[in-house]
Amino acid sequence: MTDRLSSTNAPAASLPPRGTFGLIVDRQFGVIFWGKLLSGIGVWIHAIVAAIVVFAATGSALWVGLVSVAQFIPQLFLSPLSGKWADRGNLAFQLVLGRLLCLAGSGFIAVWCLVDGDPQGYAGASIVLLGSFIVGLGFVVGGPAQQSIIPLLIRPGELGTAMGLNSLPMTLARVVGPAVGAAIAAQFSAAPAFTVAAISHLIFAVMLVVASLPHGIEHDETVDQDFSVRSALRHVGGDRTLFALLMVVTAAGFASEPSMTLAPAFAEELGGGSHLVGQLTGAFGLGAALGYVAYSGASRGRPQQWVTQVGLVLMTLGTLGLALATHPVAALLLFGVVGSGFMIALTGATTLIQERVPALLRGRVMALWFMGFVGSRPLAASLDGWLADAFSLTISLLVTAALLAVTLVCFRPGRLDFSEAARRGVRS
Repeated sequence: MTDRLSSTNAPAASLPPRGTFGLIVDRQFGVIFWGKLLSGIGVWIHAIVAAIVVFAATGSALWVGLVSVAQFIPQLFLSPLSGKWADRGNLAFQLVLGRLLCLAGSGFIAVWCLVDGDPQGYAGASIVLLGSFIVGLGFVVGGPAQQSIIPLLIRPGELGTAMGLNSLPMTLARVVGPAVGAAIAAQFSAAPAFTVAAISHLIFAVMLVVASLPHGIEHDETVDQDFSVRSALRHVGGDRTLFALLMVVTAAGFASEPSMTLAPAFAEELGGGSHLVGQLTGAFGLGAALGYVAYSGASRGRPQQWVTQVGLVLMTLGTLGLALATHPVAALLLFGVVGSGFMIALTGATTLIQERVPALLRGRVMALWFMGFVGSRPLAASLDGWLADAFSLTISLLVTAALLAVTLVCFRPGRLDFSEAARRGVRS
């Protein structure tokens, strides 16, 4: 079996590794970084405004949770197919198609709101769910390709820095997007906010076309290669450490959902309005940005697995604190703690996964990554919303903290295999 990078697209292996600045100004990696930041702001504008208008239309935290369900349920069913496409198809085309679907989803709601005004009642909320579902299709089409293409754009020795930077745009977007979206919705209406979200995806799609990204791995057509999803599942099932890392990613995605689904109800309980909703979600994003700085420092000279475990500890303690918070300032600080832990745990686990997975399986395994990280959120959103409506915000957050505690107990680096042979994909 021979898998190789296209000689016209692969970065020169003989060149020295670049730092953060060198990567973000690179013609190809930089387009991914800045494009993800721009479209990520659009994603969070869409998400926060959808949450605000659905809560205003229905008064239900469960219906707010359904916005996330609509966005992320496609990942549960289509991610494996999308990952298989990433391993066999054109990564650049897949990325562009994903952006265009996101454009269509936000644009659809924007046009509806321009014609009919802000959504009213359950019928109006259903329109928001439909548009969010289309955005979710964009996520699932472009997501595995977006993760799989990163190793094709970097030089040896750059993976840790590149994976941190790959997580940073959505983190920064969580700071800017919710605040901008909430401000536009409060000052004007939902239609301009969804329009801005749609335009951000259009700009990223144009950037991707101009960047001339690599198509993907070149495969030796003379060798019979197994591109089935089943082969990726067998690989993960036979590697206990890889399975544990994917569970960390899943737990991080699940535990990040309260910052979205529960923010409107949390703000109402604390006596705030739309601006506090944006601030709470933004505090999570700001904490995650600080978490990137902490991760960059902690990962130098320290094993990634131990850094990942620290991130899980911060998420667990922060979520437990939120369950007991009664003041807006305390809630903002604790959302920041959870965001920091989220960034550290997710980046550490993702770096270890990328180091461990053979190139031939990368698209399908990263599709499983995507299913765990994004696909867990419909369940989290539904559970968070139902528990908050049926019981209380405290119960909802305690359940999330318990899940994180279980993951922390299961992810014990001393009992998993992080040897050099395992990192190269060789069974010991």
